[in-house]
Amino acid sequence: MTKRFLSIGECMVEMAATGDGLFRQGFAGDTFNTAWHARHALGPDWTVSYFTTVGDDGVSERMLAFMRQEGIDISRIRQLDGRTPGLYLVELKDGERSFIYWRGTSAARALTDDEAALEAAVAEADAVYFSGITLAILAPEARVRLLTVLARAKARGTLVAFDSNIRPRLWPDEAAMRAAIRAAARVVTLALPTVPDETALFREADASTVAARYAADGVEEVVVRAGADAALVVWPAGRALVAPTATVVPVDTTGAGDSFNGTYIATRLSGDGPEAAAHKAHAIAARVIGAYGALV
Repeated sequence: MTKRFLSIGECMVEMAATGDGLFRQGFAGDTFNTAWHARHALGPDWTVSYFTTVGDDGVSERMLAFMRQEGIDISRIRQLDGRTPGLYLVELKDGERSFIYWRGTSAARALTDDEAALEAAVAEADAVYFSGITLAILAPEARVRLLTVLARAKARGTLVAFDSNIRPRLWPDEAAMRAAIRAAARVVTLALPTVPDETALFREADASTVAARYAADGVEEVVVRAGADAALVVWPAGRALVAPTATVVPVDTTGAGDSFNGTYIATRLSGDGPEAAAHKAHAIAARVIGAYGALV
């Protein structure tokens, strides 16, 4: 029987600098990147689906065609009349990217407006993934709808995974960010936060403190990522520090965390333990930062 992994969020139009003032169009976004890497790590007994809303324009059509081509199920994506996807422009310097966004009227901001469609998509999934960016683009009442649906999924035994992926520019203030992330943690089974994001926002000392907060909010398994340093993995039967085995000079760090998340979740869904999953996730993330682009 085929099982289903569902990722919820926003896929955007990417305009990446290629030199001489020219840009290459692509499609990316944190939850879509994670779905893409999960698709590559999961076997044929899994369907990987994406849940979002897009427009009815030509770019949206090309985005959907790209997803389908990459093996992502788009049957739960709604198209809205007169709307368009968000867009961002990328500039690269010394392996680090900077971004300029146009997403204020993105169709994805309406992704929870049809609660019945959201509930149906989540109900058929064996595992669900979302992020802090998913939360940030939603109005407060839409955020509540999403978390309510996910709480019901967790209660049914569905794996609910989350990366806080903190982006201060998307939030009105730190208090709103903290409240949303704590609310999300309460509906999550597996959390994949990062040390710099979490310690800065919550004024915490280290990865152990971050993991303890997520555990206190009811998260069963926590992977606290630390870039090139060891990830702290905590689960009901134990805890471990898992370091990357390869040293890579970064070419482009975009999507490294997304690749880690997609691989880790897929590896766990395939039956491997937390430490083995972290090792595989580190290996894929190293490959991603050693090349241009998030989908490597």
